[in-house]
Amino acid sequence: MQLYNTLTRRVEPFAPADGTTVRMYTCGPTVYNPAHLGNFRTFLFEDLLRRVLRLNGWQVQQVMNLTDVDDKIITRSAALGKTIREVTEPVSEIFHRDREFLRIEAAEVYPKATEHIPEMIALVERLMSRGLAYQAEDSSVYFAIARFPGYGKLSRLDTRQIRAGARVAADDYNKEDVRDFALWKAAKPEDERTGAAWDSPWGRGRPGWHLECSAMAKRYLGETLDLHAGGVDLIFPHHEDEIAQSEGANGVPFARMWCHGEFLLTDGAKMAKRVGNVAAVEDLRAAGISAAAVRHFMFSVHYRKQLNLAEESLEASSNAVRRVGDFAERLAAATGGTQNMTAIAGELQRAATDAFNDDLNAPEAMAALFEFIRMVNAELDAGGADAAGLDAARKAFALVNGVLDIVPEESRVDHSLSAWVEDRLSARREARARRDFAAADAIRGELDGKGIAIEDTPQGTRWKKVR
Repeated sequence: MQLYNTLTRRVEPFAPADGTTVRMYTCGPTVYNPAHLGNFRTFLFEDLLRRVLRLNGWQVQQVMNLTDVDDKIITRSAALGKTIREVTEPVSEIFHRDREFLRIEAAEVYPKATEHIPEMIALVERLMSRGLAYQAEDSSVYFAIARFPGYGKLSRLDTRQIRAGARVAADDYNKEDVRDFALWKAAKPEDERTGAAWDSPWGRGRPGWHLECSAMAKRYLGETLDLHAGGVDLIFPHHEDEIAQSEGANGVPFARMWCHGEFLLTDGAKMAKRVGNVAAVEDLRAAGISAAAVRHFMFSVHYRKQLNLAEESLEASSNAVRRVGDFAERLAAATGGTQNMTAIAGELQRAATDAFNDDLNAPEAMAALFEFIRMVNAELDAGGADAAGLDAARKAFALVNGVLDIVPEESRVDHSLSAWVEDRLSARREARARRDFAAADAIRGELDGKGIAIEDTPQGTRWKKVR
């Protein structure tokens, strides 16, 4: 497997350090507003990554944090007269609902920042003991960028050009250096009012934005991760600051591989709440756009290339997955295949696996899948009774779709239903053979009652779930 490593700017071989389990940290949403489709492009790229890792036979231990305390959350909570928990809990529930709708596999752990304050305090204490952090006159604790020589290696920024650290005002003269970023922020009245302040060795306060990921990554995955992923907007300052904190405190590399997904654009502009060009998953659901269509759309362009959201693109993806769904139903209902299908299946498995392992080249894998669909449909049209060919085609299709997951909901195969249908069709054939047409019609009625339409053809009886 090859992945593009943001740290080295090269496509490199990847395997977990222990050869068995990939320890992966993926930055999750800040839960003050529902995540938009731009966020979910990142989460879908990470879902693709997770599935390809498992395709290679590795286990995955994925941690995705939920940021439930930060400046935006506190501002929203103060404006509404609520605690941060009252604001973040409903939004967290929406995130998981949207994630499940888009078929994004669940991470093994979803830690919340507010539930890991002791780990964050311990990390800050470690940094202070090593001379990499200091408490300023305002009682906040800052990371001293000038004391960490490796700062800037991920983003490759000249540190002389770095201005204020993220979410710290440029006119804050309490810091030793305007570039330093906050590890622990002294509590303000609105923090206390909204339940966003905790006791610490430096007085009442709350964690800085970057601190939570370093603390929780270490808590669940150890000091050196196999892989850290997120959107390109997190490279600086968030991931750069994570490296500084983690490597400064632990003295070992923070992550062996860094993977970043590109932006989703609307009319050529980055999708962002502040400019209003935001599409929510709920909007898609209301418009009747399936999860399969969204996944097809997101995977139609390589994750490291920008993607533009347009109505015609979603419509094209809806049509494409409808074709995939029709094929899935036909393949499930088929009673026999051809010898050629074994070779066709083998080619799909080879081409798609090679594409997935070539830096997650989902567009190339999808192209191989659609060529497979075209060729297998032609073989099914020709008719045949080769069970091995049919079995090979089903397995290859299941393997590739197990990564892409682009069969529409109404076409996803219920194997128990398929077995029941095949049993009833067999009984119908026997009834027709003995000219018991009343029994055959009764079986057709049973099938219709389950929403199954059947069609008698020279190659046998085909069936399809229509409702």
